Amino acid sequence: MSTPYTVRVAEDPADREACFAVRKEVFVGEQGVPEDIEYDAYDATALHVLAIGADGIPLGTGRLLHGAAAAGKTGGDASVGSLGRLAVSRRARGLGVGAALVRAVEDAARGLGLTAVDLHAQTQALGFYERLGYTAYGPEFQDAGIAHRAMRRPLTPA
Repeated sequence: MSTPYTVRVAEDPADREACFAVRKEVFVGEQGVPEDIEYDAYDATALHVLAIGADGIPLGTGRLLHGAAAAGKTGGDASVGSLGRLAVSRRARGLGVGAALVRAVEDAARGLGLTAVDLHAQTQALGFYERLGYTAYGPEFQDAGIAHRAMRRPLTPA
């Protein structure tokens, strides 16, 4: 049985708080990421996407950095966005929420005229992103004490 949900761009402060609640549950609560590094200055200008269950409960989130905010994560290429902070609550895993959030970020990136999306994937999630068309590049690195690899997917125009 699947749980109905919708995915949309976070539009207001309540949406953003819902995004932060999912991130806190997953990254801080489950993965032990220190709360003081989970939230950063990029949150204020990033485009956030939110998955909401039919019951109104937030199920997942992700964010897109673009322009100058993404430059440090994409090798300085202004045409590449940076997907990050993708999190799906435990109760929504296996329902396709993560893939729907990635596609929503990609759609937003296309809307901004970006030609590719980069991300820093936890190594245990490489297969998930590869199935969505991302290719790993560069060496493994640590972020918040968790092994990651950089990945990229070129975007085709809508």
